Amino acid sequence: MSRLFDVIKKTDLFDLDEAAQPESSSHERTPAEVERPAEVMVSPADRCTTGRIVPLRVSALDPVFPFDNSHPAAAEEYRIIRTKILNHATRPRLILVTSPTSGDGKTVTSVNIAASLALKDEARVLLIDADLRRPRVARLLGIPAAPGLADVLQGKSVLNAALVRAEQLPNLSILPSGLVAGNPAELFDSQPWRVLIEEVRARFTHVIIDTTPLGVVADYELTQAASDGVIVVLRPDHTLRKECRRALGVVPSDKLIGVVLNCVKDWWLWRHHSYAYYQDLK
Repeated sequence: MSRLFDVIKKTDLFDLDEAAQPESSSHERTPAEVERPAEVMVSPADRCTTGRIVPLRVSALDPVFPFDNSHPAAAEEYRIIRTKILNHATRPRLILVTSPTSGDGKTVTSVNIAASLALKDEARVLLIDADLRRPRVARLLGIPAAPGLADVLQGKSVLNAALVRAEQLPNLSILPSGLVAGNPAELFDSQPWRVLIEEVRARFTHVIIDTTPLGVVADYELTQAASDGVIVVLRPDHTLRKECRRALGVVPSDKLIGVVLNCVKDWWLWRHHSYAYYQDLK
C-alpha cells in the first residue's frame, strides 16, 4: 500500500483501480476520472451544499484506502462489505461502526467502508467522527478537526461550514469531531443531534458513523438509537473473548448488520481462494 500513500503525499491524488461490481449497474471511477480536478467533477450547486473541498493526506503507516493494485485482497474485502450493506434486507443507510474496546480498528474500518461506498458513481456518502472522546478521523486523513460535529451540536457552526469534501474522492464528505466543550453524551442527547440526523439522512445516500466502543460511555447508546444498523469490529490478536461476547450482547439483534474481523492472519487453507486468486488476475 505504500505506493498509494506516496502518491497521496506527493501529488494529493489517488491511483484507484477500476473494477466492475455485481451489486449495481453503476461502476467505480477509473484512475483518469478520479484524477480530474474536483471542480470538474462537482457541480457548483453541489459544492455550495457540501462544505470545503480539502485534499486528503494520509500516512504510509495507516492502512486506509487500499483501493489500488498494490493490495487487491484488502480492497476486495471492503467491496464485499459494501455489497453486503447494499444488499442487506433492511437497506441500512445510517450505519454505526463500533468495537468492544479501543485499538480494535473501528476508525480505519469506518474510513474504508465509507470510501468503498463513495467509489460508486451515484453515491453521496458522509463519514462522521462521533467518537468525541478519542477522535481519530481527522488525524488519519490529514484534514482539519474543526469546525466539526461538536461545533454543529453546540451551535458554533452550521453543517455546511463543518463538512469537508474529499478532493480525491468527491462522493465522500467528512464531518470531523470538532472541538468539544463539556460532556459529549449531552450533545448526543439533544435536539440539535436529532435535527442533524434528519438532515444528513435527507442529503446523503449513506452515512457511516465512527462512534465510541460499546458500553463504555453513554455516547454509544445514544448514537446507536439514531442508526439503522451496527457493524462491530473485532481484532483476533487484541479483542478479549469475554469483551467480544459482551459487545455482541449489547447490540440489538435487529440492528446487528455483521462483524468485521480486523488484522486476520493468513491461513494456508484459504490462500488459494483469496490471495492467489487475485495474484492470477494481475
